[in-house]
Amino acid sequence: MDAFHPTPASLSPYKLLFRALSSIPISHYFLASLFCSLIFLYHFLEFHFLEDVFSGLRGSPVSLTFNSHSQIYEGVVSKCKILHGRYLATPWLSSPHFQTAFLNFFGRPPVVNYRRQIFHASDGGSLALDWLLPSDVLRGAFHANNAISKDDTTPIVVVIPGLTSDSTSAYIKHFALNMVKRGWNIVVSNHRGLGGISITSDCFYNAGWTEDIREVIAHLHHEYPVAPLFAVGTSIGANILVKYLGEDGENIPVAGAVAICNPWDLLIGDRFISRRLLQKFYDMALASGLQGYAQLHQPRYSRLADWEGIKKSRSIRDFDTYATCLVGKFETADTYYRRCSSASFVGNVAVPLLCVSALDDPVCTREAIPWDECRWVRAVDEFLSVLHSSPFMHKQKKILNSSPHSSLESAIDQGPYVNFAEDGMVAAMGNEQTSTVVGPLSEGQNIHDKSSDNEMASDSEQDERMTTENSALAPNIAQTSKLAAKPSSIRKCLEKLSQHNRISMWLMAYIAITTSWPLVGPALQFVFKNKFKSVLPAALHGR
Repeated sequence: MDAFHPTPASLSPYKLLFRALSSIPISHYFLASLFCSLIFLYHFLEFHFLEDVFSGLRGSPVSLTFNSHSQIYEGVVSKCKILHGRYLATPWLSSPHFQTAFLNFFGRPPVVNYRRQIFHASDGGSLALDWLLPSDVLRGAFHANNAISKDDTTPIVVVIPGLTSDSTSAYIKHFALNMVKRGWNIVVSNHRGLGGISITSDCFYNAGWTEDIREVIAHLHHEYPVAPLFAVGTSIGANILVKYLGEDGENIPVAGAVAICNPWDLLIGDRFISRRLLQKFYDMALASGLQGYAQLHQPRYSRLADWEGIKKSRSIRDFDTYATCLVGKFETADTYYRRCSSASFVGNVAVPLLCVSALDDPVCTREAIPWDECRWVRAVDEFLSVLHSSPFMHKQKKILNSSPHSSLESAIDQGPYVNFAEDGMVAAMGNEQTSTVVGPLSEGQNIHDKSSDNEMASDSEQDERMTTENSALAPNIAQTSKLAAKPSSIRKCLEKLSQHNRISMWLMAYIAITTSWPLVGPALQFVFKNKFKSVLPAALHGR
């Protein structure tokens, strides 16, 4: 052998390995790296295309779990074909992140011409109500003289947008156009400070701010008392909606509701969105949107919050710490998240409620879903349509001495529910406030029969004078009716209290026995065992 060409045995294993690897063509390395990158991206972006292929591209069926004694399932859900169908994502959009990006950048929102109504809240705040009527869409043009009459029975759907979204968002336009083609009236209740409306009070909206939707729905019910009212909330709007439904319980004029992509538990959502790299990207994007919202109303935020902290915010939690908590008077961000999470209120919802969520939602994690109360499905328009034609629409039950912020009753006494596994739903079977003055619509349109604020004010003054005169003429009658109503209401309250006390007493006794038995049981066994030992020989001896 040549000294300059050592035998393979004289080479180290690493040199042999390097020589073997160097003999592989570079193109093979490129293909291998490309394959590894594709595998990484497939899992990183949470694609499920291969899973769909292996299932024969037939999609996944909706597995339904429900209370067999629930009438709402037989009367409503059983007639919804989509709820009993299968779901298959578009093959090239089989990633939740691709779906989100596609909707934002390539959604092609339809052209929608809203009628704008300025609503003034009781605290001085202002928000825009954007209306879309069937006559504006089905006839292919905007008609200036169209208005809703007092005796119109056409259903009204109130839409509550998500975080920093308004009526111009693509998904809101798609939904509004789809519902209005069914012949229903749509009104988008924009959040304060959005939709081109300035902030006119020191109150800003947040994830738990239910005062605006409460006043808006009460106003709509007052203006159109015979029109069924339905409510649909998306994202943060869904959290606000469910919280409002739970706060008011039976005393609510909403016939049915739908919550889409509800975050449910804001504390869990906060932990989830800061966990992984992709979620942190969404967190930064949403925080940037909140900063843009704050920039629109800088004078008030500079006075009420920490403006320097808002500018440095890189996450939703940062913004909530420097803005939401200071404006809303919350001690900490965690306190705000706990108090405003709708999962704590869903047990008190008394209207038929359809909850729609994606289990692979990149922002609203499935970990926050209250599975014991609700399971998930889709098909909003079909659900509302079938519910409207059924006898299961909720009717408001006014409760004496009730407060929208009263503590919630135990979910044990609530029900029945319609629950669905995998992609299922919940339907819980079981304050109205005086509306403020409503301003004129944009482009000279008015959705009401009254033509000006002065006419509304004069009507209210006339009603006040008539009420004063009637009360002066018949004080004894009013006093007698009050006295007659008190015993029955007091009796009902006492009966409810006694019933709850009996239930609570037995429940506490059960809990006390269950929790103390590991300690008390062995002691009782020891005592009685010794007694039986002493008694049994005496008895045998007596025999």
